Amino acid sequence: MPRSAIAPARSSRESSTAKLAKFFPEATPTRIAVSLMRFPQEAGAASESTVIEYGTPREVLFASALPLEFGDTLRLRNSDGTLDAEVRVVAVQYNTGRTAVAARFTHEVSNWIVKP
Repeated sequence: MPRSAIAPARSSRESSTAKLAKFFPEATPTRIAVSLMRFPQEAGAASESTVIEYGTPREVLFASALPLEFGDTLRLRNSDGTLDAEVRVVAVQYNTGRTAVAARFTHEVSNWIVKP
């Protein structure tokens, strides 16, 4: 005899970073934990830990709770130092509490995992 069941639906909510990634056709999903700080680092400069959620050969996309704006210069560094790069904010998408950010490398990053 057939039985009916109720299963929880998967969330169809798309993250704000995923929405911003639609403007970057080359964006590839990644998951790289980094520390993010304003650059040049001044005494008491804001910093946070975040995750690079998408990458292109030239940009990284991540969510941030910091008050970032277009043109801000930041430094991204992963825990082992293999990624230590300066980026400049090229797009922001504000959302409640967190901001989706796209930032472009200011110099070529030789060991960046997303290649052209």
